[in-house]
Amino acid sequence: MSEEFQEAMATSTVQEGDVVTGTVTEVDDKKVTVDIGYKFNGIIPIRELSVLHIEHPNQVAEVGQSVRAVVLKTDEEAGIVVLSKREADAAGAWDRLQALFDSQEPFDVVIQDVVKGGLVADVGVRGFIPASLVDWQFVEDLQTFKGQTVRVRVVEIDPENNKLILSRKAVLEDQRKDNEVDVIRSITPGVLLEGTVQRLTNFGAFIDIGGVDGLVHISEIAWHHVDHPSDVLKEGDHVRVKVLKVDPAAHKISLSIKEASASPWETAVDDLRPGQILTGTVRRLTDFGAFVEVKPGLEGLVHVSQIAHQHVATPADVLEEGQSVQVKVLSVEPERRRISLSIKEATGGSESGGGHGGSHGGGRRNDVQRFLDKQDNSGGTGATLGDLFGDLFKR
Repeated sequence: MSEEFQEAMATSTVQEGDVVTGTVTEVDDKKVTVDIGYKFNGIIPIRELSVLHIEHPNQVAEVGQSVRAVVLKTDEEAGIVVLSKREADAAGAWDRLQALFDSQEPFDVVIQDVVKGGLVADVGVRGFIPASLVDWQFVEDLQTFKGQTVRVRVVEIDPENNKLILSRKAVLEDQRKDNEVDVIRSITPGVLLEGTVQRLTNFGAFIDIGGVDGLVHISEIAWHHVDHPSDVLKEGDHVRVKVLKVDPAAHKISLSIKEASASPWETAVDDLRPGQILTGTVRRLTDFGAFVEVKPGLEGLVHVSQIAHQHVATPADVLEEGQSVQVKVLSVEPERRRISLSIKEATGGSESGGGHGGSHGGGRRNDVQRFLDKQDNSGGTGATLGDLFGDLFKR
């Protein structure tokens, strides 16, 4: 610095409210000393260094650093000029932040502190990132962000109340959407992928398959009946899925976990044989019969005529979903994925005749047969056929 410049500075004045620029010459526990080219050094008290609470001035200033500050007052007796870096930083910050809010342009901030409920950054004013806006997933330990540079967007701004809300989650979601487009375009139906369970709902599970979520409907979780996805899956599980359908326009991907594994029609159906008596669970009722699960993922049809020996108008009259029943295997057709079952043939009582014929007709034929059998065994009773059929007609 030339002697002429020093003399000029010595005779110039510094007034309250002036904005000056200087170089940090010293940092101690309570303040920062700044050479502002004036006859007195500038002093920035620790409270005037940042809009945030800091433990030591070296958190925001170091020797040799250039700083911009507002003159608070000049103390001729003490030979100092009291400065505020905090006010200089805030000057114009709201206008800049308002512009960022209007454009929704992301920008980088350094996380200075972790407080109850979120993170704090110094952006000329105090910027707060609520815990719910830090990530799209719950973050258990926010301390990991302290000192880190993160990209954020302004989501709420209120200069009058000194309120600024920032969101890292909004930036991540934008990045995720951009990535989704690329991922969805690269996926084709039928391909097998590895994924991670992100969240569970009553109707299915959302699986992350590399930056994009696909839905596994509850009916596609397993070959066997599933009451709720949480009975089989939990968040964080790694699963193998098959892509069923891709809808790029709607950003939707339909997935199946069960289709990515061997079907019970390939692994378990060979254990079934006509004539077997099994215990199963009624899964669905229709007008024409009941579907009963006899092995995990294997359902057979009990036709309405095979539910009971007496006439059944509709299956719902005698059965309900979830009910445990005994069934007899009538036939197995693996190539058609069909199993025919009978409840009435597994439960004893009057035997039916003629396959799916009416139960009343079968009962009458059996009564006749039992009568004839009795005649053969006893040598006759003296009853005539007219007596027999007359009695049957009364019944």
